[in-house]
Amino acid sequence: MLSLRVLRDPGLSALHLPWRRSVLPGLGTLDTGLLTALIGGRHTLPDFLTPRPTSFAPTFEEELAAVRRTPPGLIRRDLIAAHAPDPPPEALRDVTAADDAPVIRLGATLCTLLERYWKLALEPVWPKMRLVLEADMTYRARQLAMGGARRLFSDMHPNLRWHEGVLHIDGVPGTYRTVASGRGLLLIPSVFAHRPAPPLSPDDAPVLAYPSRAVATLWAPAPAADATALTGLLGAPRARLLRLLEEPLATVEIARRLGVTPSAVSQHLRVLYASGLVTRARHGRQVLYRRSSLGDQLADRDRAA
Repeated sequence: MLSLRVLRDPGLSALHLPWRRSVLPGLGTLDTGLLTALIGGRHTLPDFLTPRPTSFAPTFEEELAAVRRTPPGLIRRDLIAAHAPDPPPEALRDVTAADDAPVIRLGATLCTLLERYWKLALEPVWPKMRLVLEADMTYRARQLAMGGARRLFSDMHPNLRWHEGVLHIDGVPGTYRTVASGRGLLLIPSVFAHRPAPPLSPDDAPVLAYPSRAVATLWAPAPAADATALTGLLGAPRARLLRLLEEPLATVEIARRLGVTPSAVSQHLRVLYASGLVTRARHGRQVLYRRSSLGDQLADRDRAA
């Protein structure tokens, strides 16, 4: 949901411009107008589209299923609140209907649209994003363990301030106070958040989405391949052996091609096999060795250099 802000207003985050440029051509006939209409004038989002996770790492499908179960009254409330004090835009006009049927249809349309958007724009890069988010969570857990809440929030964002057991959040629409005692405060790092964002309504459980650390590394180009890297990693004999195993070969044939003894080849093959870099299969009286998919990746990168 937060990525939609960057899609609509690229000036919000220059860091994500490479992502935006890469996904826009692939969105094709997707109704991006309806998607970006979900964003209020103050960059607010309807809370029902960002449900509080009930487990540590729910899948997109699980979260979308929760959104699909949203009652029409809550859909109406959150869409109107996200755009207040302005009325909802024309694309969302059905939300103002007194009857629930148009609101239910709108909710279903939004879920289908968001699912397509996820598949096209985010799922391909989600593994990279998740690594960044997990690193942030590890860092935050360490901050909390070493210095409690004061240290946890000290470097999370300039808009956050912990004072005498109260977390103050500046720069958000509206003003309210809510008690987290007994309910907890769920912290959710986000790749696309540009500032901390609690729920719009004080009636919702305390949640805080905040900008993750190290986002600038996400879209940085991969380092250039180094022709010496494979040799440095495996040593010259094993690197040479791995390059050779593009086709299945027996130990004796490998030894002949490399000009070494079969016993020396067997020793290196045992290490490469144990490391998952080669596979082996029996063919008659011979055992044939070939690079695994992981070995192919290493060899291909080395060849690209």
